[in-house]
Amino acid sequence: MLYRNDRYGNEISQLGYGCMRFSRKGAGIDYEKTEKEILLAMENGVNYFDTAYLYPGSEETLGRILDENHCRDKVKIATKLPQYMIRSAKAIDKTFAEELSRLRTDYVDYYLMHMFTDYSEWEKLQSFGIKQWIAERKADGSIRNIGFSYHGDTDMFLRILNAYDWDFCQIQYNYLDENSQAGRRGLKAAEEKGIPVIIMEPLRGGKLVNLPEKAKKALADSGTGYSPAELGLRWLWNQPGVTVVLSGMNSEEMVRENIRVASDMKPGMMSEDDLKLVRQVRDIIREKEKVGCTGCRYCMPCPRGVDIPGTFHYYNLMYIEGKKTAVRMEYARNVGLQKEPGFASQCIGCGKCEQHCPQHIRIREMLRKADKDLRPLPYKAGLAVARKFFSR
Repeated sequence: MLYRNDRYGNEISQLGYGCMRFSRKGAGIDYEKTEKEILLAMENGVNYFDTAYLYPGSEETLGRILDENHCRDKVKIATKLPQYMIRSAKAIDKTFAEELSRLRTDYVDYYLMHMFTDYSEWEKLQSFGIKQWIAERKADGSIRNIGFSYHGDTDMFLRILNAYDWDFCQIQYNYLDENSQAGRRGLKAAEEKGIPVIIMEPLRGGKLVNLPEKAKKALADSGTGYSPAELGLRWLWNQPGVTVVLSGMNSEEMVRENIRVASDMKPGMMSEDDLKLVRQVRDIIREKEKVGCTGCRYCMPCPRGVDIPGTFHYYNLMYIEGKKTAVRMEYARNVGLQKEPGFASQCIGCGKCEQHCPQHIRIREMLRKADKDLRPLPYKAGLAVARKFFSR
C-alpha cells in the first residue's frame, strides 16, 4: 500500500474504505462478510475508513469490528455530522455523542460537516456555535481533524473552502465529473492551500466500471491490461492533489484488486498514451449526451442565477446513464437545495450566455428542454417540500 500525508504529516492509505455500501443480509448488514473484507483491507495496509451518521448500520458495524478485533488504534475513522438535520447546539452534542457510542471509541480522526451544497449551511452551523464547538473537541482530543464533504457547484465550493481553516475536504470527482461540482478547479484550489482532498464516487457509482461495449473494446485494444475500474483509479492517483480515493468495497475480490492498483500508483505515473485512453473512453461514454457542454463556464455567471453547466451536466447524465430517477434526485440535491437554487426555469432569455459559449450551444433552447426532463411536475412539488424542510 502507498500512503499520502494529511495536513499534519500523518500517513493515510491512498485507498480508503467507503463504508456506505457494506453487503446486506436480510434487513441489516452481513456482519461476518463485512468483517472479513475490512480485516483483509487492514492486513494489506488500508487505514482510512469512511462512514456517516446516516449510513444505515454502518457506524455500528465498523465500531464493532474494530472493537472485537482490538484494532481501533491501527486505523483512521472518518465520520460525519448530518448538518442538514441540525437545528440547535444541543443537537450537535447529541449527534456526536451517539456517533462515538456507535463507533465504540472516544475520538474521531477525521470529522466532516456532511453534504454541504451552499454557504448558508455553514452560516447556520455558525449560528449554533460550531466554531467554538470544534475548538473544544479538538482541545479535548475527541476530534483530530475537521473537514467537510461537498455537493454543489465550483464557485460555492471555493467560498466554503476559504471560509474556515479546514484540515481536509471531500469531493465527488472522477474523469466523467472532471468539470462538475467542485471539479478540477476545486481540487487545485485545495491543493494550493495545502488541504488534503478525499475523493468519493471515483467510479461514478459503477458507471465507469460498466462501460459501453465500444469503450470496453478501446480499453482491451490499448494493450495496457487495465480493467475499467483500474483506469478510473489510476487517473485519480495520478494527480498529486488527490490524497485518498474512497471505494465502497463489498467483496474480497474487489478489496484485493483495488489494493493491487493502490500499491504501485504514484502521481505522474500515467503516460500520455494512458491519458489519451481516458479521454477516448470518456468521449465514447458521452456519445449519448444531449448537449455538447464541456463545463468551461464561460457562460457564467448567469444574471438570473441559473446553474447552466450544472443543468447540462445532469441532463446529459440522464441519457448517458439511463437512470432518470437517480439523476433527477442528484440534480435536486446538488442544484435545487442551495439557498439560491440554479434552476433552468429562472432563465429570462437574455442570451448573454450564448455570446460567450465556445461550443455555440443554443443555451436558452436547451435549458428549456433540460428543465422539462429534470423537473417534471411531481419532482417540482417534491422539491418545494424538500426546500422547506432543509431551510428550517
